[in-house]
Amino acid sequence: MIMSRLTLGILLFVLTDCNLSISSAEITKQEIKQVEQDFMNHLQKYGAADAFALFAAPDAVIKRENDSLILGPQAIRKYYENPVYHNARANWSPTQISVSDDGKMAWTYGPYQWTIYDSTGKESRFSGIFHTIWKLQPDGSWKYVWD
Repeated sequence: MIMSRLTLGILLFVLTDCNLSISSAEITKQEIKQVEQDFMNHLQKYGAADAFALFAAPDAVIKRENDSLILGPQAIRKYYENPVYHNARANWSPTQISVSDDGKMAWTYGPYQWTIYDSTGKESRFSGIFHTIWKLQPDGSWKYVWD
């Protein structure tokens, strides 16, 4: 479940009221950690095309093979509608989460692994390091602008 900024604000108020201190940057890092988890869970349940389009900001860009750039949620969805990704699964977890001073941007990186199955069911695994840049949207949600 995605935790809203309001819910986190209430949590901050309660923690502050209890003489505990937690910075807004730490709250934002927890939001980003959760949105990364939600993104991965959505991919596992609904597929790469839906997940990458849903979590993309209107101005999102992804960099893929041969340094090609795919611009915008519709083009990103089309890219992941390639049959090679229909049964693909991915796992990732950020090992680093950083937040801008104004709390409107965040970036993550860490290990990922893709598992792709060809038409015969043969499994191929690919791994590496991901890097994602997140931007706070006007509605309070986080969407990636770079992946």
